[in-house]
Amino acid sequence: MKTYTYMEENYSNIYDLAEALAKEGVFIPLSLAEADLEQLGVKVAETEEPIENIRERKIIELKRLRDTAEVEPIAYNGHLYDYDSKARDRISAAIIALDVQGEGAKISWTTADNEDAEVTAQDLRMIIAAVAVRSNALHTAYRVAKAQVEAAVTSDEVRAVCMEL
Repeated sequence: MKTYTYMEENYSNIYDLAEALAKEGVFIPLSLAEADLEQLGVKVAETEEPIENIRERKIIELKRLRDTAEVEPIAYNGHLYDYDSKARDRISAAIIALDVQGEGAKISWTTADNEDAEVTAQDLRMIIAAVAVRSNALHTAYRVAKAQVEAAVTSDEVRAVCMEL
């Protein structure tokens, strides 16, 4: 990460520096070379990004991985079943419809692997149960990885944290 120092003020990006220079009547292109900046009295230094920023980005990345994995298709009884928001709504509606039809009622369900499977309300409940087990494992893995990120002392340690899915 570059930092720019001009008239004893530090700027963490070229945009803020350009604004400060513009107040002095000096307009620079954002692509101005470092040598040209130095001729204007700007000191350019390479600094490491604060570990807090790296931690924050890593935690956001881990959350995104967890959230993405939570809605991936789920395996049940030899098939993959979608489990995004639309699929959850369809599963809930199908459970109600099958319950109304009575015990043993079945419907044909198109699976995530584009096959037809005969399912009962209990099958659909078992799909939801499988998702709940997966979701719990994902949240547990996220908490472990987040704790590792928070305990990391160096940026490299933070970057090395992986979530065991």
